[in-house]
Amino acid sequence: MTGATTLTAEDSGKVFILNAAAGAQITLPAVADAAGHDYRFIVGALFATTAWTIKAATSKIQGGVIVNSTLVPAADENTITFSASADTIGDFVELNCDGTNWYVSGMGTSAGAITLTVV
Repeated sequence: MTGATTLTAEDSGKVFILNAAAGAQITLPAVADAAGHDYRFIVGALFATTAWTIKAATSKIQGGVIVNSTLVPAADENTITFSASADTIGDFVELNCDGTNWYVSGMGTSAGAITLTVV
């Protein structure tokens, strides 16, 4: 993946390699329309200046990721950010949807590599 995109049902089950020098925003489908959808995002190239973000329309991201050996929880978040200053090739997140929430899991190597927030 090299730029901004909005995901659709046809993208469910795919693995997206984030391999652009500058990050962009990836927009998830509406949670109510995404039951059974799953996506995986992996850092495939270091991005020098701009973070990659994964954005949900509503604050329905739940779960957590392990970042630098520490659990970073998600409770009613809407944005996942891969930091441009702490990214490591191989950092990843996976999202699964039940039609009510997006459930996130993943791993980031360096402190601050992945954040989960409401933006």
